[in-house]
Amino acid sequence: MYQEQFNLSSKDILEKEFKIDTRGYRLKEVDQYLDLIISDYEQFFKILSEKDKEKEELLNEIMSLKQEVRNLKTSLEIAKASEGDEGGSNKAAINIDIMKRLSQLEKIVYGKDE
Repeated sequence: MYQEQFNLSSKDILEKEFKIDTRGYRLKEVDQYLDLIISDYEQFFKILSEKDKEKEELLNEIMSLKQEVRNLKTSLEIAKASEGDEGGSNKAAINIDIMKRLSQLEKIVYGKDE
């Protein structure tokens, strides 16, 4: 996800070749330094991947909790409406049962198996 925002990848750094002149770089030092850079990049991408997974899990949990809140609000409204009815307690119980069934069907349809 974030990898396209960077100029260099681990492979780019690994395959980088330095020009050598009469007073050139010490190749061993350059290689050691590049190994450190590659290691850092790999660790960084690993961390980013873990954070992306964590974010996805949290977003799924938020969606689930929002659905639960909606279901509870609906149940509360039904319960409040049934308090106003003298003989409507049986009707309210049926409505609550229907709402529970609808909630379970939504979970099945949207893949929320809890």
